[in-house]
Amino acid sequence: MFKKFLYSFPLLLLICPAVSAAPLEDADVNLSSLQGQVTSVSELSDVKPTDWSFQALQSLVERYGCIAGYPNSTYRGNRALSRYEFAAGLNACLNRINELIAARTSELLNQEDLAVLQRLQEEFAAELETLRGQVDSLEARASTLEAQQFSTTTKLNAQIITAISDTFGNAVADDHDRSATYFANRGRLNLESSFTGKDLLRVRLEFGNFLNSDGRSQIASVTGTGMTRLNFDTNIDNNLSIPHIRYYFPVSDSVSFVVGPTGIGYTDITDTVTPATIADDGNGVPSLFGEYSPLFRRGGGGAAVNWKLADELVLTLGYLVINPNFPSEKNGLFDGGYNALAHLVYYGKQGAVGIAYSHGYSPGGKVDLTGGTGSNLSISPFGNNIATSSNIVGAQGYYRFSENFQIHAWGGYIWANAENSGLSDISNGRNGTDALFVNNGDNANAWYGAIGMSFPDVGGRGNLPGILFGIPPRVSSSEVRSERDNAYHIEAFYRWRLNDNISVTPGFWVILHPENDSRNDPQYVGLVRTTFDF
Repeated sequence: MFKKFLYSFPLLLLICPAVSAAPLEDADVNLSSLQGQVTSVSELSDVKPTDWSFQALQSLVERYGCIAGYPNSTYRGNRALSRYEFAAGLNACLNRINELIAARTSELLNQEDLAVLQRLQEEFAAELETLRGQVDSLEARASTLEAQQFSTTTKLNAQIITAISDTFGNAVADDHDRSATYFANRGRLNLESSFTGKDLLRVRLEFGNFLNSDGRSQIASVTGTGMTRLNFDTNIDNNLSIPHIRYYFPVSDSVSFVVGPTGIGYTDITDTVTPATIADDGNGVPSLFGEYSPLFRRGGGGAAVNWKLADELVLTLGYLVINPNFPSEKNGLFDGGYNALAHLVYYGKQGAVGIAYSHGYSPGGKVDLTGGTGSNLSISPFGNNIATSSNIVGAQGYYRFSENFQIHAWGGYIWANAENSGLSDISNGRNGTDALFVNNGDNANAWYGAIGMSFPDVGGRGNLPGILFGIPPRVSSSEVRSERDNAYHIEAFYRWRLNDNISVTPGFWVILHPENDSRNDPQYVGLVRTTFDF
């Protein structure tokens, strides 16, 4: 009986509960795919008494307790295995035999069995030694990693973006192109820790050199409009800062929370409802306006709850404060600028749709209703000295028609109200301001929208060509000043995936009627963005 076990052993694909005889290159079969020890060969549905190896299998099960099957109770006896796999299985059964010897189970082992076993050990000595060497090497590497790792709970998730860019066309209210080709960068190093396996603490280190010393976008200063901005143009002189601290934790299968003292935007507490990577700074739409709805470009420090109402339906409620760390008057958690969000998203098999409502209050000098994406007037419709409250409703969604074609769209409407009276410098759409008197209670309305199409994997796996057409935020009515025309944003890009860590994206967009004023010449923006993800 033991000879039959030995001679038929190379055809046994699964031996011992702890060993898989699957080929090493077969990713679908691994240790986790094995069922427990079987106690009878009849438990294996694809093994019949008429099979020539039936007695050998029966011996392994009933005499040596040395076999396991797959979760679906099959054995798969026709699969081939390598000599290394055979050595691994033999090693496992040798261990079982040694257990039997130690237990002095003489009725199971005799001298003939041991002699054959010794011959097998000698024949496969090289493979067994190689196997032991591999295990020793893995143990050494694991020990080295444990000794040298930064943290047992923390990993680094980083993105470095570089961009060569330029604009073409006369600056706002100018007859000259004031911009030059420039080369700048932004880097984010996210230290991400999990303490329970389900929660996530993220601390971000960030640097970049896109902004002026006063914190304004350099390219917006040169062109006279924020409509030419890139979606990653942040930071000054590559100064290292910690602009973002976020902690996510679930309390049940349907409810989770996000809290953070700084740098928590709406995009950190909810979904922008755009296709995968479209809203990624380094891998999606390059322009600031085209990346996602301006409604989501607000934040600070605070908290949010995500409630999964059903498998397809998620409700987000968030409260974020502009200066939560300032204890002075008109600051802090409940006495300063803030934004509150309610966002309901439905997820289907091929897409998703969301309805959002945001209410906010911004003190004078800190008003930005559109996240820097529209005209200067839409950003602060009552100028720099007037505290402003706002209500914004937005709808956003996407649908994937096929693996290589998807469409997304978003739009919104803004109601803004002046919260105090006085003279204020208000944008005139021509790269200047006028001093106008604003009354407490004056209102202004603005709207915006965009539609985009993208083509995943067209031109190669991981590539992403896309186009987008949009209308940046425009003040359509106001008791102080409205805008003459609509600006139009037309954009095209192609993300070329070099490998899993590097992508290069040439992009181009044109702004017609910059600052929502047809007297301003069109502006053209071109760039080549290179992104490193690791």
